[in-house]
Amino acid sequence: MIEARHLRVLRAVAATGSFSAAGRELGCTQPAVSQQMKALESSVGTPLLIRTGREMRLTQAGEALVRHAAGIIAGLTAAEEEVAAIAGLRAGRVRLVSFPSGSSTLVPTALAALRAAHPGTRVSLEEAEPPRSVEMLREGDCDVTLSFRYAIAAGSEEWDGLVIRPLLADRLVGLVPEGHRLARAGVVAIGDLADEPWIAGCPRCRGQLVEVCESAGFTPRIDFATDDYPAVVGLVGAGLGVAVLPELAIESVRPKGARTVTVEPALRREIVALTLPDLAQVPAVAATLDQLERAAARLRSERSERSKRGERGERYAVGDEK
Repeated sequence: MIEARHLRVLRAVAATGSFSAAGRELGCTQPAVSQQMKALESSVGTPLLIRTGREMRLTQAGEALVRHAAGIIAGLTAAEEEVAAIAGLRAGRVRLVSFPSGSSTLVPTALAALRAAHPGTRVSLEEAEPPRSVEMLREGDCDVTLSFRYAIAAGSEEWDGLVIRPLLADRLVGLVPEGHRLARAGVVAIGDLADEPWIAGCPRCRGQLVEVCESAGFTPRIDFATDDYPAVVGLVGAGLGVAVLPELAIESVRPKGARTVTVEPALRREIVALTLPDLAQVPAVAATLDQLERAAARLRSERSERSKRGERGERYAVGDEK
């Protein structure tokens, strides 16, 4: 196997005409140059230099190797510089996949902070709901995925073998039309909505809704189902039904005509960032995970402040001006 260090020595010998001159140029001794040339000739299986007294002359094989060495060494140098830039976060790429409500809340804050800290790191964003987003990570189609699961599924094997960065416990809230009989009830048992038409969200959330309702003794009548959470909120605001949505889904939506209510029993989903163990060691991926964690901490702080204001008697409803 030809080693790059041997090629560098060969080029120096060819350029200077002697082992001693090559040693001075490379900052090493003449015997060291001679030893490396012997090792290179042994690797390729043929003489590369003809020694005639104090002069050195390249053989035909030596000339061919020197000719190729320039491109090889240039390529290795470029590769070393690029790797160093990636390791130092002066360059790099991260492919991020997120579910929609995460894309509109956690992701913008995280990526803005990442760009400010490491402007050379590029992040692409694609949307997908779990479990598809987790499959994309395992299949090599992304580097980081924002995912969630409900507490009832906490023992599932979907995340086995992945690096899990916990971000947020996302409470589910009820959403009813502003003129609904329970709009100002504050706390609503899910069974009190048994006879209502329902508007359901993504397939995983839809399955969770049916499961919770059935545990309360009824099967929800789902009139509309959509993966678009703003559409869910808009349909509720138009008086077409009720919904149970993750709080994250309504963080950035301010529709008219709908109000949030606390649902009992309490329902939550776990929001996490996932990556593969080897990818977790990549500086750009690690920095992305850190910024997602900081964005989640900021959101938790904002929710805590809203909760304190609520305890002082300030009601918050979707669509109200704060």
